[in-house]
Amino acid sequence: MGGIGAPFTAWISPFRGGRGGVCSSNCNHILRPSSPITDLSVKSIDDLTEAEASTELHRLAAAIAQADIAYHQNDAPEITDADYDALRRRNEAIEQRFPQLVLVGGPSAAVGAAPAEGFAKVRHGIPMLSLGNAFDDADVADFVNRGRKYFEKEFLRDPGFQLYFTAEPKIDGLSASLRYENGVFVRGATRGDGAVGEDITENLKTIKNIPQQLKGSDWPAMIEIRGEVYMSHAEFQRLKAHSAKFGVQEFVNPRNTAAGSLRQKNPEITASRNLDFFAYAWGISEDEAGLAQPPAATQTEAVQKFKEWGFVTTPLMIRTESKDDLLAHYTMIEAQRATLGYDIDGMVYKLDDLELQRRWGFVARAPRWAIAHKFPAERATTILAGIDIKVGRTGALTPVARLAPVTVGGVVVENATLHNEDYIAGLSNDGAPIRNGVDLRIGDTVIVQRAGDVIPQIVDVVLDKRPADAVLFVFPEICPVCGSPAIREINEKTGKVDSKRRCTGELVCPAQAIEKLKHFVARDAMDIDGLGDRQVSQFYEAGRITRPADIFALKARDERAIKKLKDVDGFGATSVKKLFDAIDARREPELDRFIYALGIRHVGETTAALLAKTFISMDAFRRVAIEATHAEGDKHAIFPQIGGIGDTVRASVMAFFANDRNIQALDDLLAEVSPRDYIVTVTADSVVAGKTVVFTGSLERMTRMEAKAMAERLGAKVAGSISAQTDILVVGPGAGSKLKKAEELGVEVISEDEWFKRVEQ
Repeated sequence: MGGIGAPFTAWISPFRGGRGGVCSSNCNHILRPSSPITDLSVKSIDDLTEAEASTELHRLAAAIAQADIAYHQNDAPEITDADYDALRRRNEAIEQRFPQLVLVGGPSAAVGAAPAEGFAKVRHGIPMLSLGNAFDDADVADFVNRGRKYFEKEFLRDPGFQLYFTAEPKIDGLSASLRYENGVFVRGATRGDGAVGEDITENLKTIKNIPQQLKGSDWPAMIEIRGEVYMSHAEFQRLKAHSAKFGVQEFVNPRNTAAGSLRQKNPEITASRNLDFFAYAWGISEDEAGLAQPPAATQTEAVQKFKEWGFVTTPLMIRTESKDDLLAHYTMIEAQRATLGYDIDGMVYKLDDLELQRRWGFVARAPRWAIAHKFPAERATTILAGIDIKVGRTGALTPVARLAPVTVGGVVVENATLHNEDYIAGLSNDGAPIRNGVDLRIGDTVIVQRAGDVIPQIVDVVLDKRPADAVLFVFPEICPVCGSPAIREINEKTGKVDSKRRCTGELVCPAQAIEKLKHFVARDAMDIDGLGDRQVSQFYEAGRITRPADIFALKARDERAIKKLKDVDGFGATSVKKLFDAIDARREPELDRFIYALGIRHVGETTAALLAKTFISMDAFRRVAIEATHAEGDKHAIFPQIGGIGDTVRASVMAFFANDRNIQALDDLLAEVSPRDYIVTVTADSVVAGKTVVFTGSLERMTRMEAKAMAERLGAKVAGSISAQTDILVVGPGAGSKLKKAEELGVEVISEDEWFKRVEQ
């Protein structure tokens, strides 16, 4: 069964859709070292003993199997494409060094994952296998050179002999095999584990561009057409909008959404998702007598046949004998990636002639005659469709790029940070050129980068693709929210212009008001339980709170209101009582928390604590700040010199108190709350008295402000950086450069729990 060419072209179809997905919060558990000394996952393969290699192969087999199930069976990837490829490369390298240790049924022989429960099983007449990967130009050159070397005799025997290759986009979707008998679609299946897939015939019948009856009359009596089911960007955006409106499931990316849609038990749900299908390969192909009848002699001709029979095929496939042409096509398609309307994650190169494919053959789980050239996992090319301005809590106008949606690292990216107007102009904060000084214009083709959980950013412009009508962006000098002037301040010390442009509207600017309220109730500020970002926005939009004082008057105002808060969607009598109790519990806040909560520019937690420690009471702080603001001559002469606080902070504090609206808002707040005086009782005989302590990392038992207050109460001095004078470094999870420097200087390093044991708190 099966023609000469059929088994070979068909076998590569499953991975035309490739891998890819969203890394969950614990995705690195497969690769994360459990110990820097004993963990074999980070040990060089050349240094592995045979016993260690055996242990590592078993670990890798388990990790790859788990990832395959998550990706192929559950449509919910747990690790990134790049991490998965790294696992397989390490497995293959160990197998090459220790061939006697290759596991029976291990990763080098396995494809995909077992079919999911709930669907009938379909055994593929010809297995749907995988593809090897190329990650750079050298890998592609090696692939072509291997082919030339394998057919060296043909080149010597026939001067006109040529090896032709095809290159086409690697669609990021779900592979499917469609069986046609006498031109009629009778059964469809997923790839499954390559040998057995899931029967999803009824779901596939809902896809409009899968023909139920083949066109023409020259098709084989029985043929399995293989290709990729995918979801277009437009359909994905429609589903996301519907989800946001009606609060149904969250859709992460088109690939996972297409796979999940195709595996619905109810075909009507699949039909509502508007999926598409590209055909590019085949499995069994036979005539009426059951003899092999391949559709064509080459891959190129076969794809043309599929098109004639009524299938949609990629218009972006080329045929060439040149390695340089393959790489040029890769570069061109990558640049067009965001404009295709569907996701791709690389290119597929195949030897075109099916007879030569048969002769070149296979390795364990993939053909020698085809390879997938992946795009960089965390980068993509897209179009800058527009630039929006977001106004933050401090009044900073931050530009945000609106992008043509593109999947980067398994996540659909539609926006990216542009930092400030200098960044758009091609300049860094210090005025040095970035991107070779090229500015960003609306309509530009740009390269977007997303690494880990970092906010996506534009790292370069494809200048030779800049359209003639690209629009130069003019940064606004007026706040787009309230219409107040937006200015760039000058640093008093350096004389340099601030990279951020800021709205001068302060409390009259709704954008700042909402953000200031969110800051006011945050955990490190007033820490009002039950009053988070969503509630603040909701109350502000409803007119229930517009200033901090309104929070503490919320209960009294609610009692007078016609529509009570308990009757608002999302609330009830119990939740409202808890909220009012949480607000009342913060009517006597610590002074340093209260000062920090005011949201004065440049006043962070540490600075707030220094101000509280200096002035002791809110009355004294308010009085001196106002007096300094209205003083003739040197205002800083009245506002005291405080260690750790410079002219910039003092100027910012006085600017806050120079605004009568701010003073009125503060006085209204002080009518509702009574900040406690800042009193430090030093325990001079504690074990840390006189020592210099630094805290770093994510503290879990106390906030950074609480840690500082505790240390100072025990007679210690708290510093913000490591030096030779540091005595103790207290580390929480995520400690970075400070920990490294402490180790270099020989500073004592202890955990947060050890700190509590030492001071007996």
